[in-house]
Amino acid sequence: MANPDFNDSDVIFALATGAGRGAIAVMRASGTGSARVLASLCGVLPEPRRASLRRLRHDGEVLDEAVVLWFPGPRSYTGEDGFELHLHAGPAIIAGVADALTAFGARPAEPGEFTRRSVQNGRMDLLQAEAISDLIEAETESQRKQALRQADGALSKLYDGWAERLRIVVAHQEALIDFPDEDLPDSVEAELLANIWNLQAEMGEHLQDHRGELMRAGITVVIAGAPNVGKSSLLNALSGMDAAIVTHRAGTTRDAIALDWVLDGVKLRLIDTAGLRETDDEIEAEGIRRALFHVKQADIVLHLSGPGDVPEILNEAEVSVRTKIDVAPAPENMLGISTHTGAGLSALRAALSERVRALTAGAAAPPLTRARHRAGIQEAAHYLERALGADWPELRGEELRLALRSLGRLTGHVDVESLLDAIFGQFCIGK
Repeated sequence: MANPDFNDSDVIFALATGAGRGAIAVMRASGTGSARVLASLCGVLPEPRRASLRRLRHDGEVLDEAVVLWFPGPRSYTGEDGFELHLHAGPAIIAGVADALTAFGARPAEPGEFTRRSVQNGRMDLLQAEAISDLIEAETESQRKQALRQADGALSKLYDGWAERLRIVVAHQEALIDFPDEDLPDSVEAELLANIWNLQAEMGEHLQDHRGELMRAGITVVIAGAPNVGKSSLLNALSGMDAAIVTHRAGTTRDAIALDWVLDGVKLRLIDTAGLRETDDEIEAEGIRRALFHVKQADIVLHLSGPGDVPEILNEAEVSVRTKIDVAPAPENMLGISTHTGAGLSALRAALSERVRALTAGAAAPPLTRARHRAGIQEAAHYLERALGADWPELRGEELRLALRSLGRLTGHVDVESLLDAIFGQFCIGK
């Protein structure tokens, strides 16, 4: 949460690279007094956006010989004057430079404060700022590509386009309210209602697209089946890790074991669960209850069965897999694997890849990526639905204005101050 004692015009600084020893550490600063602070540290300011080698001094002592970059606003990340110091990454050097910056009137930045200032100064909107956070956190190729696309403004353009169309609808609605005696043709209201309906339909289709959330959070793949059917062995085989205990004793797995796995550039959350069976054991019964919970929440279920089993369907998203085909072959038209010999594992990975592609592929339109986006679009669509059902023009106009406000809150163009602390508090200090 923003500190009320801090001013948005303060010069802030933070380490933009990781803590610990290394070859280079980048210290960044931003604020209206950056020129004065940088001149106090290294003397004459370097040319804008040109790397220069400078000796950094404080109290007559040389702190480091560093590469200095000067970024006068508004052509900077935050839109303010700012600079970067590329230091030798020794802890003593970093601490000494931080002490000097503080002595010259700068202060340590709060989490996300650089990006927050960028939003406040119009260098990016809230959706792009969230994409920067996602880009930093990206673990897979799909997450990286999605975050870059959103940082480039793909989702912002979609929502801004809706907002612009809605502004035109609001203007027409206001005309109908303000000039009731002008004998406007019926086609004006008919076209207005059609535009509202089209916007609501597009938002509804957008809400049905879960690609962005799946790629950002990861696809949940649950391995389920009877005890001792090979679930833990499959978890170990797919992940390439000895993550789960494997024994011949049924009921070894009592609780869910989860680990992350990347398939075709997409993050998967693999969950091994307790064997499904009737039991009087209280601990095992709790494990089974949790297993069934994970099955219901899963995006994909690998439902394993052994030779001779006739399993019931657990989930519409399940893939039926017959295990231990080194003992007995799988039925025709059913995937079969043996974790003992490795037979069938390539075919299973291919089937899993196909399911993943089906979940993450879709229309060319950019998908929403966060619960905040989903809630905002749901709210806007709700107001549009109310507008379509309004009996009075004045009521319809109010519902349309509320829908426009909901879209504006998504990008940060209206009423966003209350959102800033929550969003940027999740950032690292140097962003």
